[in-house]
Amino acid sequence: MMWIWIAFIAFVLLMLALDLGVFHRKAHVVSVKEALAWSAVWLSMGLSFSVFVYFAYDGQWFSLGTVADAVDGLTNGGATATEKYLTGYVVEKSLSIDNIFVIAMIFGFFAVQPLYQHRVLFWGILGALVLRGAMIGIGAKLIAEFHWVLYIFAVFLILTAIKMLFLKTDHTDPNKNIVVRLTRRLFPVTARFHGEHFVVRAGAPASYESEIPGAPMVPDEVVDRAQPGTLLLTPLALALIMVETTDLIFAVDSIPAIFAITSDPFLVFSSNVFAILGLRSLYFALAGMVEKFRYLKFSLALVLMVVGVKMLLAEWLKLALGKHFNLYLMTVILAILVAGVAASLLAERHRRDA
Repeated sequence: MMWIWIAFIAFVLLMLALDLGVFHRKAHVVSVKEALAWSAVWLSMGLSFSVFVYFAYDGQWFSLGTVADAVDGLTNGGATATEKYLTGYVVEKSLSIDNIFVIAMIFGFFAVQPLYQHRVLFWGILGALVLRGAMIGIGAKLIAEFHWVLYIFAVFLILTAIKMLFLKTDHTDPNKNIVVRLTRRLFPVTARFHGEHFVVRAGAPASYESEIPGAPMVPDEVVDRAQPGTLLLTPLALALIMVETTDLIFAVDSIPAIFAITSDPFLVFSSNVFAILGLRSLYFALAGMVEKFRYLKFSLALVLMVVGVKMLLAEWLKLALGKHFNLYLMTVILAILVAGVAASLLAERHRRDA
């Protein structure tokens, strides 16, 4: 079993190394055309991985599919493992879209130039993969030992969905984030950006002037008088910290959602990884259009609610719909997302015509 984990993590690291070291070696503004092309690449890769999942679990390679799934009590064969992987991938992909709204707000608040946004997202997503891997490991252990934890997850998802439906959270001030406030207390932060650098030494020239509102930072004239060699954070580092923090918050919602489908650690982790890897390109493809999808948050809230109800009624659904009930769940989720996008586009067209 360990070898499959080593091989998969090595593959992910290779893809990330090619991404930053080859294809995005030089900082540049990612165009919508380029973002759509990369989105297609990551989407194809995530969907193609389901072929490996089918044969690996069907043939029980690396001992995959030899342990009963704690969620439904079934041993995952090729077909059921593929259904769970694809359903988990769709759920995680759809929930990760909500990150785009927040990331756009963070970049706008910190005035991060488009030239450096890809770099922030790259390191942010790398950190997100590590954090989610740890959370998945803990969650899988809890479910294996205490099955009733699933019901806590279900109630949490339903409450989160209700919160998304009725509470406005679009204009959160990043300066009020406790992690950012703590960072500013512990480390001096320059008032201006220094190119693509997250950390600079005292006296380094600023690339362009852009002061950040809110809590005071170290003015550049003070930085210039700082002791030579003193390390200072830049506003780009604050943006990265906020991206990491918000992903951790979103992971608290999305990790229980995937555990509603399967408790198999490999299926949970792989579906999460492929959903997150495509988040950067999806951001650049959709960032300029987030305001047009006014009903998308409503759809995402419904997805969380459906997944939470499914988790509560898993035993009944398995009896009523058969062992492939996850396939029906994926169909319902896709229908909700398509309806949300279609309603948003129709509303936008009506607004323009009015």
